[in-house]
Amino acid sequence: MPTEITLQVTPKENAVPHLLKEAAARMLLTDPGNISHLQLLRRSIDARGKRIKYNLKVNVWVHEPPPAFDPFHIDYKNVDQAEPVVVIGAGPAGLFAALRLIESGFQPIVVERGKAVRARRRDLAAINKEHIVDPESNYCFGEGGAGTYSDGKLYTRSKKRGSVEKVLKTLVFHGADSSILIDAHPHIGTNKLPRIIVEMRETIRKCGGKVLFETRMDDLILKNGKATGIVTRNGTKIEGKAVILATGHSARDVFEWFDRRNWAIEAKAFALGVRIEHPQEIIDKAMYHCDLRGPYLPPASYRLVHQAGSRGVYSFCMCPGGIIAPCATGPEQVVTNGWSPSKRNNPFANSGIVVTVEPSVLKNLQGPLAGLHFQQQTERTAWISGGKTQAAPAQRLTDFLTQKTSSDLPGSSYPPGITAQNLHEVLPKFIAGRLQEGLKEFGKKIKGYHTHEAVLHGVESRTSSPVRIPRNKTSLEHIEIENLYPCGEGAGYAGGIVSAAIDGERCADKVVEKLAYPRLNS
Repeated sequence: MPTEITLQVTPKENAVPHLLKEAAARMLLTDPGNISHLQLLRRSIDARGKRIKYNLKVNVWVHEPPPAFDPFHIDYKNVDQAEPVVVIGAGPAGLFAALRLIESGFQPIVVERGKAVRARRRDLAAINKEHIVDPESNYCFGEGGAGTYSDGKLYTRSKKRGSVEKVLKTLVFHGADSSILIDAHPHIGTNKLPRIIVEMRETIRKCGGKVLFETRMDDLILKNGKATGIVTRNGTKIEGKAVILATGHSARDVFEWFDRRNWAIEAKAFALGVRIEHPQEIIDKAMYHCDLRGPYLPPASYRLVHQAGSRGVYSFCMCPGGIIAPCATGPEQVVTNGWSPSKRNNPFANSGIVVTVEPSVLKNLQGPLAGLHFQQQTERTAWISGGKTQAAPAQRLTDFLTQKTSSDLPGSSYPPGITAQNLHEVLPKFIAGRLQEGLKEFGKKIKGYHTHEAVLHGVESRTSSPVRIPRNKTSLEHIEIENLYPCGEGAGYAGGIVSAAIDGERCADKVVEKLAYPRLNS
């Protein structure tokens, strides 16, 4: 039987296997040669002191043969002839809902408005190089949803809602590196996510499920108040025993036709601000308390929070060694987000810096779509300020703090380019004012954060859905429409890959619970 120990080791000891074995041997008062196998269970970095340490939880086998490798297995059934359930959206919520349905013996029919991963890349290139946004295929719409190009950060606080471990193991089963099962803040990388998404799609198809691309839902089929399917853009009807609605936070047309039909939706809090970019070496130096990070530490990240009056100002989706991406989903919009490759080896660090927006502060906008309209107005202002292209209005951090338009701008990772603007004139006044206050405080927390080399890019507006589609707390069905299961970020119940995946699985479980119960008792 293995012995479980906790170790605190140097970055080099963590990275070099024989040094790690020697550290474990010292803890167990044995010779390194007596250790036959080490299994990492948990790993985190402690950068609070001047000497950076890794905290490890390890299983150690001493004087025993190493254990047999036991690969993780999921029992995906053949559902070719099973009862169908329609899943709208092939983002994390939709894909994990589909896989869970297969495990439970139901056939998912996944309907995705955008394109498959490979075809989607051409449309992303058109945004980056030609400033052309395809409303059906972009960084938010297409196979894998926004999750495919969202960096692959897998940290979540939604652990009470479902099994984080199951989600992570499902990703490993489909090709993710097993290190995500160990690290305290697991990360896949945008360069590796597309291949994993394709493997998930192939599992669905091999098991008898269906995945339909370039198929936009334009209406629900309702019979006696129950959702029994959808109508696509070309008028085709796709029917099933239930509908899981996992359309993502940017499917604004869905919110709009819910509103037109007077189906229950409600405004919810979201956040809006900018994306800040620093040279990565500045963040490394500040967070690791050193002049040079060295080869055994990953690029440093940070998390910042400040309470500005009654509203929070905070960092969001921090991407060390990352790139800022253009994430508009339609014409006359400029939207920024960020991502990192698996090695996080780009020269810049970027992060959203955003302000909480409560529906109550939108005094000139009313109704359940108030927050959506606020987003649209701000994104259009950014588009105009950027020259009516995908170029982002930008400002050096030091100039933003003094409300001065930058006379010039340093390099940026944002592919469509940046143009100098005073962001106090681009952002709503209460957003800009609180960002200014928050950024001043952040400069007190991170040495070197206030640098002329840091650039703010406008606007970061898609942190989460500004609309919630309310559902029954027990059944997870829409409060007015039976057999309709609002799901994931687009419905207002998740905020990231893992929480969306967990919510997808929960909704699938509720579908199965409802459909299987009468069948089991017939």
